[in-house]
Amino acid sequence: MERVNVNILMHNAWQAGILVPAFNVAYLPMLKTIVDTLKEENTFGLVEVSRPDVEKFGAKSFKDVAENFYRYADQYYARLHLDHIPVIDEDGNLVDWERFIREGLEMGYQSVMIDGSRLPLEDNISCTKRVIDMARSRGVPVEAELGAVFGHEKGPLPPYEELFNSKRGFTSVESAEVFVKETDVDWLSVAIGNIHGAISGVAKDQKKIEARLDIEHLKKINDVARRPLVLHGGSGIKIEYVREAIKNGITKINIGTEVRQAYENGMRESNNDTGFACSRVADKVRELIDLFGIRGSIEKIYGRGQG
Repeated sequence: MERVNVNILMHNAWQAGILVPAFNVAYLPMLKTIVDTLKEENTFGLVEVSRPDVEKFGAKSFKDVAENFYRYADQYYARLHLDHIPVIDEDGNLVDWERFIREGLEMGYQSVMIDGSRLPLEDNISCTKRVIDMARSRGVPVEAELGAVFGHEKGPLPPYEELFNSKRGFTSVESAEVFVKETDVDWLSVAIGNIHGAISGVAKDQKKIEARLDIEHLKKINDVARRPLVLHGGSGIKIEYVREAIKNGITKINIGTEVRQAYENGMRESNNDTGFACSRVADKVRELIDLFGIRGSIEKIYGRGQG
C-alpha cells in the first residue's frame, strides 16, 4: 500500500482536533525507543532532530538519525522531521540553511522546518518560499516560524512574566495573515507564550519554566492562518493550556526537554546503562500520550482504508 504523505496526516489531525507529538532525538538510542512506544500505544507522532540535538547533545548527525529512523521505524506510526534549521542561529550567526535543507531532503527527511523568525518579515517570506520550492518538488511539506520562541539564547532572558505580559516576541496576527498568503507554507510555528528549554550550561539540566499560552491571541492567529499550527517548546506547559490550544489550531507540539532529561537522568541513575535510560524515555513518552489524550490516535488520523 502506498504510504500516505505526512502533510495529509497532519491536515487530518488538524481537522479532527487531534494533537501530533513531535519528539526531539537528542541522543541516538532514544529514536528506536520513541518509535517503538508510539507503535505500542497505537499513536501517531513525529521524530525530529535539530541542530542543537546534533551539535550540543548526542544525536551524532542528521544522517545518523535518518539512517536509524529508516532502520527501526514503522512509518505507519512515525515520520521523520528535520527540525529548526535557522537562517540566523541563537548566537546571531548566519547559517548555511540551504545546505542543511537540501541535505536533509536528500537523506529522506519527510518534512522540514526553516526558521527565518530572526529576519524582517519580507526576508522570512523569501527564505520560506525558497525552501518550499526545494521541498515541494519532492512532496515534502514545510514548517516555518513567525515570532520569536525564546530560550535557546546563551545570554540571560528577562523574567518570563515580563516576556509574557509584554507579548515580546509573540507572533503578530497581521504578519501571520501576510505570511501565509505570500508563502502558502504547510505548517506555521507560532509564539504565544511558549519558550524553549535551555540547551547549554547548568540551565540545561534544570526544570524548565512552566510557561503559559495566550489562547485569545492564538484564536486570532488561527482565524487568519487556516492551517496546522505548531507549538515549539512544548515541555512543561500546563496541560489545560495545551488542551485549549488544540481546540484553536495547534496540531503539532514539539517535545525536547522532557524526553532528553528523562534519558540523561536515566544514564546518571544507572551508571550509563543505555537500556535503562531508554526505559525512562519510554515511560515519559507514555506519560505524555496519556496527558495529551491521544492514545489510539492512529485510526482517526489515517481514516478508514489509508495506510
